[in-house]
Amino acid sequence: MITLSVSAVILSGGFSKRFGKEKGLVELAGKPLIRHILDKVNPITNDIVIVVSTMKQSENYSRFLKKNANVVTDLRREHSPLIGALTGLSKATGEYVVLLPCDTPLVSEAVLNLLLELVPRRSAVIPRWPNRYIEPLQAIYQREEALIAAQKVLSQGKFRIRSMISELSSILYLSTLIIKKVDPELSTFLNINTPQDIKRAESYLRSQTDKARKNDY
Repeated sequence: MITLSVSAVILSGGFSKRFGKEKGLVELAGKPLIRHILDKVNPITNDIVIVVSTMKQSENYSRFLKKNANVVTDLRREHSPLIGALTGLSKATGEYVVLLPCDTPLVSEAVLNLLLELVPRRSAVIPRWPNRYIEPLQAIYQREEALIAAQKVLSQGKFRIRSMISELSSILYLSTLIIKKVDPELSTFLNINTPQDIKRAESYLRSQTDKARKNDY
């Protein structure tokens, strides 16, 4: 059972030309992607910050959200994930922050709990693939240290999440080979970028429903 003080920051400022709307409002299995994300983070926190780029996006998202989700707009005019992270980190209240994009609807609660178990006394826990590619937008950060790091690199004109990470003092990079033990298909990392990705996600959800039904018998 996770007892840390945790917030969730969900970056939702992007607009998808392929879908013609904000990514987080694209529907999967009858509900917008953002609701899939909320369903996964609700068990671990009541402090949820959804970061958007414009007031129009704020209005659009607010129609789909429950009371415990706070929609905020970027603190700066520049558009980048780091600006979104800075905004979310400054508005969140937890000691640790789960940083997520709005387009990974299959994010695993088991994976989030694994990351949270490992983060105490660390600056961050960040998944890393065998080819050393990291997943900075599906990671856990110590909020205050990450906020200071984000402010520092932005003052230097750097706009990448990795620039913020380079300023953190104690990072655990968690291999996806370990993560596979709780998420065998690594579906938690599936990004929705195309209609084909929606079909893949729908197929996965159906398979999970079928497995659950079989286990009931």
